[in-house]
Amino acid sequence: MVSVINTVDTSHEDMIHDAQMDYYGTRLATCSSDRTVKIFDVRNGGQILVADLRGHEGPVWQVAWAHPMFGNILASCSYDRKVIVWKEENGAWDKMYEYTGHESSVNSVCWGPYEFGLILACGSSDGAISLLTFTGDQQWDVKKISNAHTIGCNAVSWAPAVVPGSLIDQPSGQKPNYVKRFVSGGCDNLVKLWKEEDGQWKEDQKLEAHSDWVRDVGWAPSIGLPTSTIASCSQDGRVFIWTCDDPAGNTWTTKLLHKFNDVVWHVSWSITGNILAVSGGDNKVTLWKESMDGQWACISDVSKGQGAVSTITDTQQNEQRRSQCQTRSNYRKQTEEEKSEAGDFNFYLNHFQ
Repeated sequence: MVSVINTVDTSHEDMIHDAQMDYYGTRLATCSSDRTVKIFDVRNGGQILVADLRGHEGPVWQVAWAHPMFGNILASCSYDRKVIVWKEENGAWDKMYEYTGHESSVNSVCWGPYEFGLILACGSSDGAISLLTFTGDQQWDVKKISNAHTIGCNAVSWAPAVVPGSLIDQPSGQKPNYVKRFVSGGCDNLVKLWKEEDGQWKEDQKLEAHSDWVRDVGWAPSIGLPTSTIASCSQDGRVFIWTCDDPAGNTWTTKLLHKFNDVVWHVSWSITGNILAVSGGDNKVTLWKESMDGQWACISDVSKGQGAVSTITDTQQNEQRRSQCQTRSNYRKQTEEEKSEAGDFNFYLNHFQ
């Protein structure tokens, strides 16, 4: 079941585009078209504004927390073509690094698994994907995949560091075999898999099923079981689940999770990788779980507004309505009506029984 435990008044002055909890679930980072990034302490149901970060010159689309072993580090990306890495030191937040190597809006940022060090993937509307790696002494190494997606890249998501099947096949006492891989989604309607070989990034797979722009991708967490799983969602209203049981990672199969009546903006896996959250233009967050027979079923949803929670059966149909959400790739000025609700953000913590 889902419990709505808190509502956070962010005081953002425009549309909120992303909200992310840190590793420990004690801090919430939000970003908005008002060009700011805010960090809140949300322990014990409270909300204390810790930082109001200003450095972007356009709408901020996404934020991402790094693993805490590197300290309190947050990345943000914006319509202004910049990626900013923020770090907290002695209780104060400041810029750690600013990347300006893209020629158009940067739509997505995602930190790699901590086993690879501090490495950040960035997807842009210029069609390129940048990989930023911290090498120490305030230095960052930059690698760019040009023309990764025609027209633009909308989302990036890292694969787990552990190779599929290593939990079962790994000899006792031997270190796991780590491979750098990530998935991306773009305006060419494609989902692409990328792999690092000999220090160079190469396209590993091209997955085709969507008929419109891929809005988000999510590589499911893994503990070393033999199967790799990816979720993708699109402007076409469809969510697909991609799975690969092939140790070489060459054969991927797809299954339609659901066809929604509106655009689907985001997909997000639970920490165990067995429950998928989906949000879209119907202003709902739905939770999906795979049954023993391999079928995906909606187990609950959270509606926009007062945090109404309901449990879904197979026979129920959800009334859907068109979202006024502003897209990343087609930024437009908001109406006064939209602005009046921009600062409110409903904060949901999912408890699964």
